[in-house]
Amino acid sequence: MKNKKVILQDWGLIDYKQGWDRQEALFADTVKAKIDIRNHEMAMIVAERNGSHTYDHCVAEETLNYLVFCEHPHVYTLGKSGKPEHLLLDEQGLKEKQATYYPINRGGDITYHGPGQIVVYPILDLDNFFTDIHLYLRTLEEAVILTMADYGLKGERYPGYTGVWLDPEIPEKARKICAMGVRCSRWVTMHGIALNVNTDLDYFNHIVPCGIDDKAVTSMQAELGKQPNINEVKKNLLHHISVLFDMEMVI
Repeated sequence: MKNKKVILQDWGLIDYKQGWDRQEALFADTVKAKIDIRNHEMAMIVAERNGSHTYDHCVAEETLNYLVFCEHPHVYTLGKSGKPEHLLLDEQGLKEKQATYYPINRGGDITYHGPGQIVVYPILDLDNFFTDIHLYLRTLEEAVILTMADYGLKGERYPGYTGVWLDPEIPEKARKICAMGVRCSRWVTMHGIALNVNTDLDYFNHIVPCGIDDKAVTSMQAELGKQPNINEVKKNLLHHISVLFDMEMVI
């Protein structure tokens, strides 16, 4: 039976490494629980075939799902397929920008996280939803597109790229408002999306964002000409994610 319950957590402004470690712990617990459940199911089948009922009854019956919202202090992260030279700052430059840098285990190239940007980490067992990683990515994008529409912005997909864009049909004007990079193992996900709300866009000038050197990056603030309420944006994004994935949120 699929478990549609999702535990909502808001970590506030959290150091990237600390948040990554917390993600990894939830991810590892979910993968372990999934393996334990599968092993338990196999043990039950074997025991029943042998006419025995001595198998362990203490194994959890379902995996847990988490949806984490947070912001990070200034940090650059490089995905597994990324190129280190896409970071245009040396160690001294990072220090001057009060930023940190981490090569990490998600897909994608280099990106920036910082205050005013909503970061969402879904740690989901996709067996509880759908086992299609492309549909998973497109569904996350759709949640952002619907959130953009709440503010009169036309977010769209850009063929050949992940994330959410504005004006993708006009290459010279195309600009990215939401980046995406995920990891999936045994159909359990981690990492996720980064939506620029009131983000300091200057920090993107020091990288080749997502490995794309001929496209701009934007934010909701830059497009609207004013700062939207980030908590309201977060609430709207949460609503669209939960509806699209048919989640039962647990606070």
